[in-house]
Amino acid sequence: MTDAEFIQSLPKTETHLHIEGALPYELLRTLDPATYPENPYFYEPDFRFESFPKFDEVLLGHALPWYVSAERYHEAAKAIFARHVAQNVRYVETSFHLPVAMFTNTPAAELIAAIRSAVPAGLEVRIFAGMLRTDYTGPMQAIIDDLVNLEDLAGVDLHGYEPVPTEAWTASVWQRLRDAGKVTKCHAGEFDGARRVREAIEQLGVTRVQHGIRAIEDPAVVALAAERGVTFDVCPISNVRLQVAPSLSAHPLRRLTEAGVRCTISTDDPLVFGNTLNGEYAALAAEAGYTRAELAQLARNGWAVASVDTATRDVALGEIDRLAHVHV
Repeated sequence: MTDAEFIQSLPKTETHLHIEGALPYELLRTLDPATYPENPYFYEPDFRFESFPKFDEVLLGHALPWYVSAERYHEAAKAIFARHVAQNVRYVETSFHLPVAMFTNTPAAELIAAIRSAVPAGLEVRIFAGMLRTDYTGPMQAIIDDLVNLEDLAGVDLHGYEPVPTEAWTASVWQRLRDAGKVTKCHAGEFDGARRVREAIEQLGVTRVQHGIRAIEDPAVVALAAERGVTFDVCPISNVRLQVAPSLSAHPLRRLTEAGVRCTISTDDPLVFGNTLNGEYAALAAEAGYTRAELAQLARNGWAVASVDTATRDVALGEIDRLAHVHV
């Protein structure tokens, strides 16, 4: 069995995926092939985004022209999830950018239903509402307050430009959402340091940190994450493309897992990174020397935090164990 066959055979999860940032580029090209060339410059292997604001400009400039209605969310989600199934991904946590509900005058419940209706057989999907640290204001406040009432919403995620301060409203809103049975996440430890990971854990009460890798800058924060059982949903290729990590070989992922932090592997924003989940695993093997045993453990980590029943988790873990036993 080749490495590619081994990776394909692993039953995988994806737990850090922005649905706007996962828009298949070929769908975007159907809008205007002249504006969106077949081979965009940001897919070049050596391309790096100079800053988060520049990345955000490119991402939103490509995603927002597509995502103008619930129907467009459905169409994109159908294509996105088909790619997951083709890679033997069986569980996905994806977020949608909540302000789009206001921009497009579409209730959040309709966007969630549009995404949910695109889920194919054999794939479990949990849908999260993502928002900026500054969004709890004006009409957005009522939209955020109503999230506790949306049954098909799995949880929430705080994202955007990390150096923006976390506002006082966040901790109480996040607690209220947890009390309603929602999972709370926070982007931290990407474009700001370890202190933001500590803030997410201690002040916001999250056990799911998106990225989290700059926790490595403070051993005490790494120890805190390990002690609290916090999971970092890591996106290695994103981290390199955004120059958070200089390369996959220098990425702190292995040091974090060796220190006891559970880490999962995801793609973040394939629209602008040109990556796939199988490609993430393959790149770790080729560029960071990950063994099949290590790749199998990363796959296990995803199932450890997946919101699935015990039988579903046990089936996936059993497959991983058999693959690892025979092919490692």
